[in-house]
Amino acid sequence: MTDTALLRMEHVSKSFPGVQALDDVSLDVDYGEVLGLVGENGAGKSTLMKILSGVYQADSGTIHLNDQVVHIHNPHQGQQLGISIIYQEFNLMPNLSVMENVFVGRETGRFGFVNRGELRAQTRRLLDRLGVPLNPNAIVRDLSVAEQQMVEIAKALSLQVKVLVMDEPTSALSETEVNRLLGIMRDLKRDGMGVIFISHRLEEVLTICDRVTVLRDGHNAGTVDAKDASEDSLIRMMVGRSRSELFHSEERFEAEATAPLAEDFVLEVRGLSRQGTVMDEAAIVLDDVSFTLRRGEILGFAGLVGAGRTETVRAIFGADKYDRGEILIDGKLAKIASPIDAIEYGIGFVPEDRKAQGLVLSLNVRDNAALPSLLQLSRLGFVRRGVEMKAVTEYAQRLQIRTPSLEQLVLRLSGGNQQKVVIAKWLMRKPRILIMDEPTRGIDVGAKAEIYRLMNQLVESGVSIIMISSELPEVLAMSDRIVCMSRGRVTAILNHAEATPEVVMRYCTLQPGQEYASPVPEGGIAP
Repeated sequence: MTDTALLRMEHVSKSFPGVQALDDVSLDVDYGEVLGLVGENGAGKSTLMKILSGVYQADSGTIHLNDQVVHIHNPHQGQQLGISIIYQEFNLMPNLSVMENVFVGRETGRFGFVNRGELRAQTRRLLDRLGVPLNPNAIVRDLSVAEQQMVEIAKALSLQVKVLVMDEPTSALSETEVNRLLGIMRDLKRDGMGVIFISHRLEEVLTICDRVTVLRDGHNAGTVDAKDASEDSLIRMMVGRSRSELFHSEERFEAEATAPLAEDFVLEVRGLSRQGTVMDEAAIVLDDVSFTLRRGEILGFAGLVGAGRTETVRAIFGADKYDRGEILIDGKLAKIASPIDAIEYGIGFVPEDRKAQGLVLSLNVRDNAALPSLLQLSRLGFVRRGVEMKAVTEYAQRLQIRTPSLEQLVLRLSGGNQQKVVIAKWLMRKPRILIMDEPTRGIDVGAKAEIYRLMNQLVESGVSIIMISSELPEVLAMSDRIVCMSRGRVTAILNHAEATPEVVMRYCTLQPGQEYASPVPEGGIAP
């Protein structure tokens, strides 16, 4: 750090009724620096950034910009000072063009007429600076998530931003898009901009950031140089325990080493196949997918984007059709034509996108948790509210859902607590098979630990879990066996003891017709 930082927030405190959100928190950002800001949900990151942007006013503390004390009373004033925040939920107008979004409210022109040529040229210059080949006339609703994010960054640059805050900017991006974004952040850093990077993905934080500030329960837990930190050290600062302690699964594997799980198959999938269409050409979505699921095990699915993992479990749950294949439950052929059929067979499904597919955001916690169980909670067509409240309360307490009340809209909960509501609604159905697609995506380390603990408790009680995850350490640490998929087919099924990152990734990148030159131990290769 230099003696004169670009931004300093000193001794900031903020309380809400009954909650001390921030208590004497400080951070600083230098010119041309990327500062990581990490912590569990509820640690105070969002509150601190809303104070910086002018959404909230601090109870105490000061903000220094270019070594001058500034008072930011509203977001417009924050923008005028050169502070811009790109939130996880973009603030764009989908029916307007790229250039209209970039310069909304600041259009150039004369006599009440917008100079669209000048607007287009200015937008083009901003996009060229970012290295983004976007058409300024393109309508925002037609853009990908990554492209919309570039529009947000272009808008920030148009405001002559000095401090750019990026809140979970990579949560919905592919690996290629993430790398492009990190490259843009490096360019902004070289231009002298200060960037605050908020993310649950600690490997990205350590890759792009110069320093990392950790918040814990509204307090500073410390600031460290990224080059001297590790994911484990950051996790310990955030939650007081290391990554290896988060999974809670070692005792389960030690027990299984002495008493292996019986070949008691609750689910068998045989030759599941599906043909799809990509750009009007035939494409194989699933190619002869076969595997088994034992009672009381976690069966992990590993693979790259497009491997067919989500398509497989959606077919099992009846959400998608398949062309051929068989699904057996307890050794008997199951007829699953819809999710209703799957639920009757005792299958629950925690989907990849909890907001779009797992929750009704306009309903409260109680209504969401009770949705799959309404028939069981009703009599003569009327929901028994007392029975419903008792059942939902039990699972809300069991999963430690942090909410002011069960009447709180799920829209207002943190990502981790939203995920717990999705899980609670299926646990109320007492499933025998629980499919969990990216169960910890976009949630903080503490919430992840709670979900891992719950998963271990479920399998110990005899529930069987299919878990899809793009985080390889999570798959390796939690799974009794791992199904590796590539291009719609199963390339290997590995036991926990024989699965290493190298072996799993080798099988997940096999191309059609290729074979792995160094086979895993006998029994590891899928038939």
